[in-house]
Amino acid sequence: MIRQTIFLASLLFLAACGGGTTDSTSTPDAPAADAPASVSIPQPGIGAIAYTGAEIWDGTGSALQQGMVLVARDGRIEGLMADVPAGAEIVDLSGRFIVPGFVNAHGHVSGRWADDSVRDATSRVRGDLELYARYGVTTILSLGGAPAETLAIRDAQASPSLAHARVFVAGQVVAGNTADQASAVALANLENGVDWLKLRVDDNLGTGTKMPWAAVQVAMNAAKASEVPVATHIFYMEDAYRLLNMGTGLIAHSVRDREVSDEFVQAMLDTGVCYVPTLVREVSTFVYAERPDWFDDPFFLEAAKQSEIDRVSQAEFRAQVAASPTAAGYRNALGQAQDNLRILVGSGVPIAFGTDSGPAGRFPGYFEHMEFDLMAEAGLTSREILMSATSVAAQCLDLDDVGTLEAGKWADFVVLRENPINDIRAARSIDAVYIAGNSVARN
Repeated sequence: MIRQTIFLASLLFLAACGGGTTDSTSTPDAPAADAPASVSIPQPGIGAIAYTGAEIWDGTGSALQQGMVLVARDGRIEGLMADVPAGAEIVDLSGRFIVPGFVNAHGHVSGRWADDSVRDATSRVRGDLELYARYGVTTILSLGGAPAETLAIRDAQASPSLAHARVFVAGQVVAGNTADQASAVALANLENGVDWLKLRVDDNLGTGTKMPWAAVQVAMNAAKASEVPVATHIFYMEDAYRLLNMGTGLIAHSVRDREVSDEFVQAMLDTGVCYVPTLVREVSTFVYAERPDWFDDPFFLEAAKQSEIDRVSQAEFRAQVAASPTAAGYRNALGQAQDNLRILVGSGVPIAFGTDSGPAGRFPGYFEHMEFDLMAEAGLTSREILMSATSVAAQCLDLDDVGTLEAGKWADFVVLRENPINDIRAARSIDAVYIAGNSVARN
């Protein structure tokens, strides 16, 4: 992004100065044959959109700003300004609050959540992304299982006409039982141009076989050679600690087997690796033993997929969840995950917001707001939660054009009726969502 900005500025400077090499046979007064069209330099206000009247929290950690105008042009932010530029289109948001769009550092895009009538694979993926956006989630790292069509959607999303959530892709999860298997999946993902690799190092509470460390190392080596970061699915602290030493770039779940040690906390701080809690993932494993209270929440029902509600409401499904020993194990793990989150936040470890939403039973968009509640229950302040879901998550994913409302970044933001700094539950009071300055359909 910075290189592009510098390059464009150089072009404009040369154009303005008549720069470039000069043919020694030409004269200053002679019209040049086939002269290039002049560079159009944007004029203040022309083509700009000014969002006025709202209090703005820019995601940098600064306080709410009053009396400022968010100005965007061609999908990107020009700045927070004291006055409306002359000629700008005005969008009046008086009495509202603006925050950056939420960044989910661990979600899943599959096409599962599109309307059942949609058949085209690309349109189904867009359906997932539209659902995320409807709830204010404007950027997602899809950590495994995204259809091949997702890559083309990712490649086309740097557009001022974008009106669904941005997506970044990890390809198929690397979880081979041998080094050869792990290598084959990792190399195929890398050849396809993924943004991250996702490794799964877990035994499902003793019911499965954990990925061998030789296989983990092969995948790590492949990622390092391609300069692609690695996110790792873990459950146990010892595995997470070892993966930090092996070079993982993201701990993609909570440590849930025991309280994190001082050595682990220090390793997180020394490596600078971010930690993704995904607390609501645990809830999804046991909650359907009975009918969840939130099935009556109007905010959930605004966009919940009825066929998925019906599936998890079947008596046979509920009985299976109620009788599952792993469901009971994950219920206990949730408390440990919240305790560890509180320790890590207090120690200064960067926490990247993430939910593991998107698979069956994990409702995209709404689960992000459930995660906010669980983080607050663990002791985080509203400001800490919002930072985690905006600038911190963007930094952890090395995304330099989302996460804050600063000049040059995409105009991805959420308009709220209530103040989320006072109470994170206010993040549910969504009045509008904008991506690249475009209002997202919320009907």
